[in-house]
Amino acid sequence: MQVKRQKLKLGFGDRTTESKIKFREISRLFSSVTVIISTFGALAPATALGDSIGDRGIQASRLHQEPYNLLGRKIGIGQIEIGRPGKFGIDKLNIGDLLIAPHTVFFRDLQPKFNDNVDEHAGLVAEVMIANHKALQGVAPKARLYASAVGSLKEGGQPIECLTSQHIALQNGGDVRAINFSFGESLERDDRDFATLDGRALLTECIDWSARKHNVLYVIAGNQGKGGIPIPTDNYNGITTAYTTKRQGLFNKVDFANLSALPIGIGRSVIKKEINKGLRRAISLLAPGSQISLYNRKGELETVSGTSFAAPHITASVALLQEYGDRAIATSANKSLDSRRHEVMKAILLNSADKIRDAGDNLLLGMERTILNEQNQTWLDSDAYKNPRIPFDIQMGTGHLNAFRAYQQLSAGQNSPDSLVSPIGWDYRQVRVNSYRDYYLEQPLVAGSHAAITLAWDRLVLLNDRNQNGKYDVGETFRDRSLNNLDIYLMPASEKSSLRNTCSSLSSEDSAEHIFCPIPATGRYKIRVYYRRQMNEAVQPYALAWWTVSQKSSD
Repeated sequence: MQVKRQKLKLGFGDRTTESKIKFREISRLFSSVTVIISTFGALAPATALGDSIGDRGIQASRLHQEPYNLLGRKIGIGQIEIGRPGKFGIDKLNIGDLLIAPHTVFFRDLQPKFNDNVDEHAGLVAEVMIANHKALQGVAPKARLYASAVGSLKEGGQPIECLTSQHIALQNGGDVRAINFSFGESLERDDRDFATLDGRALLTECIDWSARKHNVLYVIAGNQGKGGIPIPTDNYNGITTAYTTKRQGLFNKVDFANLSALPIGIGRSVIKKEINKGLRRAISLLAPGSQISLYNRKGELETVSGTSFAAPHITASVALLQEYGDRAIATSANKSLDSRRHEVMKAILLNSADKIRDAGDNLLLGMERTILNEQNQTWLDSDAYKNPRIPFDIQMGTGHLNAFRAYQQLSAGQNSPDSLVSPIGWDYRQVRVNSYRDYYLEQPLVAGSHAAITLAWDRLVLLNDRNQNGKYDVGETFRDRSLNNLDIYLMPASEKSSLRNTCSSLSSEDSAEHIFCPIPATGRYKIRVYYRRQMNEAVQPYALAWWTVSQKSSD
């Protein structure tokens, strides 16, 4: 994605000596630059990465501290770009490289060559995720990052990018929880006749296939700039992000560079090529991405902007949540592994997003900030708020990433529809076509409060596996089995008909439904997951997350 860079050269002294030290003397390099890097923190401006991961951004730094102590330990995450970050023992390292330590790096699905395909952009993206130094702390500094370079786009293309994605998904013993895409493909390079963003590009189908096959959440940098690189922003099974800029000290406004507007007015012909075909919205979540200060390989501070730097905030947040989830599994008598499901992560991240700042009475679910679109409108002004057939705002998705609120959503625990459910919770289950599951809330909901409910499930994409080896090979294709249609309703607990609901989300095109609506009267309610129309399998797995205000919790 586009990157705006403004180099801020800092007084690090003479780096010539260090740059001449040979690779065999790398241990001396580490000791000599320790003093230099120790000055980073003092010199870093107020707009450094700490802003975007702290209280002004996604609040991940709260999870780093006691009593949470979440740093992404042992959690595998991935990174795929044109280039890759440098790694000790493989590449000649510069000062900035010492801020990150990727677990393993590759060139496509191969071992990398010495100092080859090492890329500044990839290193900066990796810093957002795993930087681990007092001068610069990433979102998940202890996560295991597996990064691969696809190489020149002229020599590769979507088949190579798919092969690389599969390779990264199989790392960490086949247990990579999220993969970051801070790059993409242009429609002009797609070999289909009259290519559009309809989910049918090979790379997009590959992403949706891999999400199900390898149980990994793909986080895709959203499109920006004329022409753009929109493939695979038209995926169904992952998260696509737009980025925010700071306003009055907070990351709370969609940046003007995001191409996520309705195709009307001047430029509509260009915009049509950059957003999804039909009514399906591309953007599902916002994250900080404007004027992010990071250290380049030379140890200089650069100010960068773009969805390239929003996506890794989300990817690394998954590592924090997954560390908590694995810790909970290890200490619980209930050994359900459902918290590891990519659909669960997607539902939790989307449902816990900030929309409208709470006044302190918890009626707006304790949200931290009011998010504005490019026209300074809020989520309450959006068609997604008013129209049950549109789950996502075209610019804001469901709102702004808040890692701490996502932790609260996840830690509320899994609830089964077989018993009364808590005011905040989540579940992973299956539903059969032409039937539904009802989740009866244990406590009455408070009049005037809001409820947030998110349902996520997968598009079914199959591999045309010609050699029957269970893996994608270059030259193979995919088969789109389409998307089953699920809906969600919030209803009075005594009501039987879905038609007499309090609010609903009824999109026929999206792989997620989202409700954010006011409660008209204090009383008992239930959430209904309804499998309306079958396009492939008769039984559909789904993830559900909800956040409500009960009468008891508001007292």
